[in-house]
Amino acid sequence: MPLEMLTLRRGRVTAVVERVEGLARLEVDGEACVAYPRLTGPVALGDEVIVNTQARDLALGSGGFNVLYANLTRGLDLFPETDAHVMKLPYTPAQDARRHAEEERALPESLAGLPVVCCSLHSQIAPVCAGIGEGRRVAYVQLAGGALPVSLSDALRALRVRGLVEMSVAVGACLDGDVECVSVASGLLLAAAEAFEVVVCAIGPGIVGTGSRFGHGGLAAADAANAAAALHGTPILAVRASQSDPRERHRGVSHHTRALLELCLGDVIVPWPTGYEAPPWLEPRVDVDVSGWEQACAGLPLAHMGRGPQADPLFFAAAFAAGRVAVERIR
Repeated sequence: MPLEMLTLRRGRVTAVVERVEGLARLEVDGEACVAYPRLTGPVALGDEVIVNTQARDLALGSGGFNVLYANLTRGLDLFPETDAHVMKLPYTPAQDARRHAEEERALPESLAGLPVVCCSLHSQIAPVCAGIGEGRRVAYVQLAGGALPVSLSDALRALRVRGLVEMSVAVGACLDGDVECVSVASGLLLAAAEAFEVVVCAIGPGIVGTGSRFGHGGLAAADAANAAAALHGTPILAVRASQSDPRERHRGVSHHTRALLELCLGDVIVPWPTGYEAPPWLEPRVDVDVSGWEQACAGLPLAHMGRGPQADPLFFAAAFAAGRVAVERIR
């Protein structure tokens, strides 16, 4: 029978593998599972739970684990966040009321030149932030197009430990950030109001994809770039490029980047790492000296489609270049 609806299964927590901020990695009846305690409540060994198994059943790229859908032992009759009334995922079985920044404070009307790095993949954020470097106030804004919970990102946790990211903002359908915002425009303006020096926007881990030019989650980067341009910020596109991707559409500069540039309505800075050949159509661009990028990224979780910096240096160098340009544009 084809999978046409939610695929849910009842089970029992047989192991608690790891607990980190906002996330628990479990085994349910021996199968890997993740839980978001701030969404479905606390979880413990032996709890009776319901898990969503569909991604794993379909063997998707994001399907290495199940997701806890409800905890029947200790996750019922939970209360919403105090004074929250704006729904995440409204009118779905997972709707959840969260307080949003737009309700809490007035926001400025302009970004006043604030650099906004727009990433089409979550795996770009670590090299981008390494390019920005320590000692800068950086806000991370998560866009819909990949995983929605900010707390799934191990890369973001590592960046916070290194002092390379200070605040996370969950935009739109995304959730579990330090702050929630209804729109990317509000998320950017909040960062400006809080005197951040650089904003890094990206989708969460994984990506919605269809193999087509415009049917992928990375296009959220164009939305961020357009919002930044309209609000008088400085949008910077982290180019997706690869020397090693087996798929021709992603080798060299990805067709995702080309599609993004076609959808950008204002001026966008396009950094490119010197020492690598750029395609003739990637104009105008800014050539960036990225010498020392490997050392700057040392100790950070660098992986893209299972490849690290030695297997695919162009991917990480291109993202690092975007961070370098952002630092130069700080006012």
